Amino acid sequence: MAVSVDAAPRGIDLGDPAFWRLPEEARAVAFARLRERPGPVGFTDRATGRRCWALVRHADVAAAGRAPEVYLSGPGPSRWVARALFGDSLLDLDGPRHAELRRTVGRAFPPRPAADAERDLRALAAELVDRVERERPTDFVAAVAAEFPHRALCALLGLPPERLHRTAAPTGGDGPRARLALRLAVSAAVRERRRRPTGDLLSALAAPAPDGRGPGTRELAAFCSLLLTHGARTTRDALTHGLHLLTANPAQRALLLADPDAHLGGAVEEIARCAAPFARSHRTVAVDHRLSGIRLAAGDRVLLCHGSANRDGTVFAAPDTFDITRSPNPHLGFGGGGPHFCLGAHLARRHLRILLRELLTRLPEIRATTAPSPAGLRFTF
Repeated sequence: MAVSVDAAPRGIDLGDPAFWRLPEEARAVAFARLRERPGPVGFTDRATGRRCWALVRHADVAAAGRAPEVYLSGPGPSRWVARALFGDSLLDLDGPRHAELRRTVGRAFPPRPAADAERDLRALAAELVDRVERERPTDFVAAVAAEFPHRALCALLGLPPERLHRTAAPTGGDGPRARLALRLAVSAAVRERRRRPTGDLLSALAAPAPDGRGPGTRELAAFCSLLLTHGARTTRDALTHGLHLLTANPAQRALLLADPDAHLGGAVEEIARCAAPFARSHRTVAVDHRLSGIRLAAGDRVLLCHGSANRDGTVFAAPDTFDITRSPNPHLGFGGGGPHFCLGAHLARRHLRILLRELLTRLPEIRATTAPSPAGLRFTF
């Protein structure tokens, strides 16, 4: 069904898969044109013919995040098979079930004092940089950006990374078979921790809730699998784009190297804004309502474009400029707020801060030599 009201400008079709394969720069220009129009942008999903809306402005994406009763995060038509195979993750739940699982995770997170976690992460970062110095690899993603979060999250959960390397491969492992194998491996680990707790995060998650209730093995396994896939990918992509951004902006790089203590926090936030590791998410409209003057009907699908919102000139001065001193920086790189805000955002920030400090202080000449792509990121130093 064609959407004529508030449809995208001619030449921009968000429902065409080819649009999402365009170079990042071309999509950025298109989103800049879309942000010039008030309110949601209508388009038709070519695969289903369904009416859809894209939220591309900061105010609209943030408003949707704060209204979970209107914008449901539960699985759309394409997610039902995956849900049946892999169970419900936080991405597939709304309302009380989502709140209950999030409370369970919140009670268990983190299972160790922050000082211990920081020490272990610094040791892991030092080990990877030692390897880079010794072996001088050329693929930054495989050598550093993917390996660091994968091993850090496995250690947090108390799972041996070598055991999960095939099922949750840092640079892949995203096919149905790999995902099912990961879910089965984590389910077995959850059952084992319920029988014999070991003091790690997985044991804390598997422990009975104070009221005797709580999520079952399948839901906990779904959460842990989500952390090991989406969570690791978030940090991987932010690190990859972060090195590229610091290479492409030598003045900002020099500023950071001159005083990491003063600027590392700002650099992490600006990387999250520009890289938008949580670039977009899907919602389903629960009830008829109006957003920025546009009527959205129950059942409409909505695409929340966090990456576009982070370039909104009504919120960010010089939005296309990478500026590690930007303040305030109310980016939506980890989601638009509300109950579906990225639960691992604080972990991603910590991972970025620790690894960037180790890389830049030990290897100050490190440079990206290509732009980020599905093939990885080449680098030198």
